[in-house]
Amino acid sequence: MNKFENKWIRAVLPALLIHCSIGTVYCWSLFKGDIASYIGKPISEVEWAFSIAIFVLGMSAAFGGKFVEKDIHKSSLLAAIFFVAGMAGTGFFIYQKSLIGIYVSYGIVMGIGLGIGYLTPVKTLMLWFKEQKGLATGLAVAGFGLAKVIASPLMEKLLGERNNEGILVNQANIYTMFYILAGIYLVMMVAGHLALKKPAGYEEESAQSMSFSYRKALTNKTFIGIWLMFYINITCGLALIAQEKGILAFIGFGAIGLVSSLTAIFNAGGRIIFSSWGDRLKDRNSIYKIIFISSISVILLTVVFDGINNSLAFLIIALLCIVNAGYGGGFSTLPPLLSDRFGLNSISTVHGLSLSAWAWAGLTGNQLSAYVLEKTQSYDMVLYVIMALFTIATLISIFIVKPEKVNVESEEFNRKEEIAIG
Repeated sequence: MNKFENKWIRAVLPALLIHCSIGTVYCWSLFKGDIASYIGKPISEVEWAFSIAIFVLGMSAAFGGKFVEKDIHKSSLLAAIFFVAGMAGTGFFIYQKSLIGIYVSYGIVMGIGLGIGYLTPVKTLMLWFKEQKGLATGLAVAGFGLAKVIASPLMEKLLGERNNEGILVNQANIYTMFYILAGIYLVMMVAGHLALKKPAGYEEESAQSMSFSYRKALTNKTFIGIWLMFYINITCGLALIAQEKGILAFIGFGAIGLVSSLTAIFNAGGRIIFSSWGDRLKDRNSIYKIIFISSISVILLTVVFDGINNSLAFLIIALLCIVNAGYGGGFSTLPPLLSDRFGLNSISTVHGLSLSAWAWAGLTGNQLSAYVLEKTQSYDMVLYVIMALFTIATLISIFIVKPEKVNVESEEFNRKEEIAIG
């Protein structure tokens, strides 16, 4: 056997190359102010580019699942083209000072690359790691989480020095940065595309994977339950993450950058730990129960001890780290849980459909905490709302997401199977 034909070279490495590239979408907060300053628009208007990108990510994954199922080589190449074109296009439209152009390039074009790229390596990983599906998806999705930690120093270097007001000394660096990054990620994603390969001897069960019934999935109680759990976990995570700096500033904690790096590590670590832990459990749904209950517990402790008003930094940092770990773990546990319930043949399709929850959570998470804070002027009230949502998610996990396998094949396919068996 060729020494390069193994799961690390053909599945893990390409997944990391792709996910570490597209995961840089989370670096948005580093340069959104610079874009706004350069094009002369308020940050609130520029901010929509990121919201559109996350929405398009989820929806392109939802509608692109069958395409990914059919051909991972075409989908990985398509992801690279869209992501890199979107990145370079963003640089061009910043130079042109066109906000609509930035919405289209960063939001829509790059968003399509994000969705297809996120989905593409998942099934291949699970085929190579049949007994450790959670570990496999955890490793890849951790790359998406770690991308911010890896790329942030490079972006800061490319942006260059700032004056006393925090404005870039050389404002041209904001658009040239996107051109340079586009070149770097083109190399990384094309390398991932070339290396990605399913195990030798695996034959795509194309008839079955193409027979997926969207109607059956969308009306299935288990799928709806998983979708809602996933949506709530992301919404709660984003609601708290969006207020991270504000809460730390409120309690007078100075080392905000250090906490930001720490929570990013917990976010990435949770992606590996929770999903690989699921490999050793009878039912992976138990991981979601653990995520929700641990999040509820740490929020409850913070509220009971009045951690925010008493400036209990260790408790606030613990809260941020645990919720971040659960946020990441929710992403990596999703594909193997769906595989257990719906089978591996249609996993790209059903996983893509589930990622539509990410699209909607991307539009509601940040806005939820901002709305509650605006109306109540209380971080505690934000915590109460998040805790209530986590409680609903726990009840869904217990009472709706049952351990039975689900058939989401079309009626026509099932009739053909029955005739063949008969």
